[in-house]
Amino acid sequence: MTNDEMKRWIDNASYEDLLRKNRNASVGDKFFQGETGCYYMEVMAAKKKQVGNSAHVAASKNIGW
Repeated sequence: MTNDEMKRWIDNASYEDLLRKNRNASVGDKFFQGETGCYYMEVMAAKKKQVGNSAHVAASKNIGW
């Protein structure tokens, strides 16, 4: 997957999808490296703020950990 494709996936993912990938990614996952990694975390933080705390808690419980 190219950086542009990864950014497109990030843009289209729900907050829960981003949180799930973040929690379950293996060490060295390219989504969390370099410019794409910074972009991922920025978008995830913005989507978390957008959905609010109760939706964040619900997503977290759905994913488990």
